[in-house]
Amino acid sequence: MITGVKEGMKVLVIHNMHKKGSSSGDDQVFKSESQLIERYGNNEVITYTVTNDTFNEGNIFTKLKLTFGMFWSFDNYKKVKDIIKKENPDIIHIHTFFPLLSPSILYAVKRCHKKVICTLHDTRLVCPCAASIRNGELCNKCQDGKYLRIFKYKCFKNSRVMSLALAMIFKYHRIRKSFYKQIDRYICLNSEQMSLLEKTGYDKKKMIKKYNFVEEDFNREEVDFDSLKKEYKLPERYVVFYGRIGEEKGIKVLVKAWNKINDIPLVVMGSGPWEEAFKKWADKKENVHYLGYMKRDNCMSIVEHGEFVVFPSIWYEGCAMVVLETESMGKPLIATDVGFASEAIVDGKNGYKFKMKDDKEMAEKVRLLWNDEEHIKEMSKYARKDFEEKYTARDNYNQLMKIYEEVLAE
Repeated sequence: MITGVKEGMKVLVIHNMHKKGSSSGDDQVFKSESQLIERYGNNEVITYTVTNDTFNEGNIFTKLKLTFGMFWSFDNYKKVKDIIKKENPDIIHIHTFFPLLSPSILYAVKRCHKKVICTLHDTRLVCPCAASIRNGELCNKCQDGKYLRIFKYKCFKNSRVMSLALAMIFKYHRIRKSFYKQIDRYICLNSEQMSLLEKTGYDKKKMIKKYNFVEEDFNREEVDFDSLKKEYKLPERYVVFYGRIGEEKGIKVLVKAWNKINDIPLVVMGSGPWEEAFKKWADKKENVHYLGYMKRDNCMSIVEHGEFVVFPSIWYEGCAMVVLETESMGKPLIATDVGFASEAIVDGKNGYKFKMKDDKEMAEKVRLLWNDEEHIKEMSKYARKDFEEKYTARDNYNQLMKIYEEVLAE
């Protein structure tokens, strides 16, 4: 129990999962935050989820039906309405509604005269494709609502058909002002995200910033690091990159930076669409150790024994779990100066920032920190202190309950 915070709420939490067993950031936040609400207060959480597996594993008729449902899902509209009528929750918290839940669930909630809070894990309300990237560059041109350019540039999954469908869905709901009128509070994950929303016409008074949190559930006793070190032939000192092996995570930047570095070991963990090409490159570099996908505890152990973490992401990143997890381990970061990382890192205190896609500056910052072990120790202390002040579960619970109370009082 936490003092000063109202308890005994009934909360309906809704989310469109990427796939079963997904480790995607928004899926993990949905799970951990739902558990948090119940654990720290005398609250009851009801969850309603769908998974994209239904679409991915369906036949052509199922896929066609679900595609039309992305405009307006009558099935999910009815189910959400039925849950609200049966359970009578105090408040509804939506994480991700796209693609299968559809914006229809917003109307289901409002027609039951309930308040809606939505956590924005990406930039989908600004860029329907959610990443604000086109051809490897940041792009927010669709702020003006002219979504046919999505079709023109095949922005969504490099398909004109799918891009046209996406453009039509968001144009329809922009005309209806679904995202402007049917949501009572937008939980934003960083200041840059709030600025983008405001420029797109969203009400600043409805926005509030709340960072994610991470549970300190890394079980050190279950991991034998010496065995891991021996199995993967890890060096005594090394730098870490872990995460999705894909364009938006800055893999090209990482490769270009390490092409300039031959004497500093890099340990890379993760999987993704570019992993085959990345592995071919890594195999040619004596100082790059690509371990592929790793179980969480093993991954965290390797991070903990590293010198620092590099994070060259080329998109906004809501509230990157890599940053939070790294700080929880008391490790500095070298990261792109954009999105969440730009406000999470205090240059020279808990890491260094470099200009987005500037592999030369990244390599310089890596070498600068690598060669100053005393500074690494100082940064490590600051990183852990920063984590304790901003990203703990208890503090996050307090913030979330305060948001609920404020919205219910309006």
